[in-house]
Amino acid sequence: MSNIVTDVENAPAAAVQPETETKPKKPAKGAKPAVKKAKPAKKAKPAAKKGGNKPAAERSNKKAEVIALMKRAKGATLAEIAELTAWQNHTIRGFVSIMGKKGEHKIESSKNAEGLRTYRITK
Repeated sequence: MSNIVTDVENAPAAAVQPETETKPKKPAKGAKPAVKKAKPAKKAKPAAKKGGNKPAAERSNKKAEVIALMKRAKGATLAEIAELTAWQNHTIRGFVSIMGKKGEHKIESSKNAEGLRTYRITK
């Protein structure tokens, strides 16, 4: 016998239980986790209506409006088109460029006496 006394030797037999560590089981390959955390719900925003409360007869096509402006004898300035459509200048220039490339209309671009860019549809 040795002179080293352990708690196991002094404790009653019923009190001594072997400590076993239990490792969590690994999920099978491809198995989904049993519990998934729920994401908080997003608040719904009311959808903005395009065209507002205008009746169908009053609604119009911006493309048609721009073409009508450009068909005038004096044409339409960048500022006039921007005011009518609420488009930014780079959007207007892109629109005019695409119209010319698609061959829908022959577009003439020039600067007027005030130095403003003017677009006109020629026949």
